[in-house]
Amino acid sequence: EVQLVESGGGLVQPGGSLRLSCAASGFTFNNYAMSWVRQAPGKGLEWVSAINGGGGSPYYADSVKGRFTISRDDAKDTLYLEMNDLKPEDTATYACAAIMSIPHPYSCGYYLFFPGDYKYWGQGTQVTVSS
Repeated sequence: EVQLVESGGGLVQPGGSLRLSCAASGFTFNNYAMSWVRQAPGKGLEWVSAINGGGGSPYYADSVKGRFTISRDDAKDTLYLEMNDLKPEDTATYACAAIMSIPHPYSCGYYLFFPGDYKYWGQGTQVTVSS
């Protein structure tokens, strides 16, 4: 059974840090690019970050660039998102998702996000940034 299980969310004060993990199973993890996607209350899905299998270049939404770091450990079938300098607007449910490859426009800085392109999704973990 394919599973993507996020963990590491919680309540943190503005300026704080969290590290999210996404444990994958049931598919060949290193054959897939992975993304983090978030959804704030009452808002639509927002793409946050992506990384290719095999240690490729990471990609970030402008809203998190310089604060978040995506990484993966293919030997452990695990994806990570280190979040620093968290802001209240980062409050959302964060989910990991798998896609066969990152679209070519990403390499040019055009981050087009189509949820239907992702084959597998996790259930999400809640991140709340509040004082």
